[in-house]
Amino acid sequence: MIQKSYDNSPTVYLIPTPIGNMEDITLRAINILKKVEVLFTEDTRVTGLLLNNLNIKKKLISSHKYNEETNFEKILKYLNDGHDVGIVTDRGTPIISDPGYGLTKFVIANGFNLVCLPGATALIPALAASGLPADKFLFYGFLDSRQSKRRKELENLKMIKETIIFYESPHRIEETLNDMGNILGNRKISISREISKLYEEVYRGNIWEILKQGINIKGEFVIVVSGNNEEVIINQNDYLNEIDVLIKDGVKTNDAIKIISKKYNLNKSDVYKEYHENK
Repeated sequence: MIQKSYDNSPTVYLIPTPIGNMEDITLRAINILKKVEVLFTEDTRVTGLLLNNLNIKKKLISSHKYNEETNFEKILKYLNDGHDVGIVTDRGTPIISDPGYGLTKFVIANGFNLVCLPGATALIPALAASGLPADKFLFYGFLDSRQSKRRKELENLKMIKETIIFYESPHRIEETLNDMGNILGNRKISISREISKLYEEVYRGNIWEILKQGINIKGEFVIVVSGNNEEVIINQNDYLNEIDVLIKDGVKTNDAIKIISKKYNLNKSDVYKEYHENK
């Protein structure tokens, strides 16, 4: 199916909203907020404050990760009646570490237009201001809140050569940085705090250096971490043996090959061929 957003059929708009400074909203976003019949919003109170600031009155329907499925039929009715609909979250672009994915998937499956407006998001300003390579990067979002799972996630990311971007909350920032230092090594990082707000700060340096000097743990954080630039010599016998260990633990052969290929940043097809040639 080819979607053409200019065919005048009912459309759902993903509308980015300011992450801090209220001036960080596009003219197009304001016009779409005025145009749509209804807004499905993460928190009606937060969206209400934004709309009041813009002098816009609009019907709001609460839609977050705990009630999203209950809104499927509601959004479908608006679209079937020929109305345009907007989806907003409290801050930034919907779906990017925010609610909205369930609704958008449902809308697409039912053949309606879905258009995402360009606009505010925290990861791009943080990356651009980090001083780290930005030509290739991986946006990971939030690590798991449980330390054991968070450490496992970091182990899986250890060999990634591209710059990696994380979101983190204030009550876990120091714990996460310690885990990063212990697992990823003392890499160069940038930590952006309160992007576009009055007390915006950017910390740049190595992980242990920044932890030693201390950071203000209030607000929202974006952590940008340099990729693995070490020249690592990977012994073929070692990673083939690791595949065998996983298989003995009950992992299917193809899944084991996929896991080890990802761990060492190897081409999966090459590892598959090597594994079977050595059997």
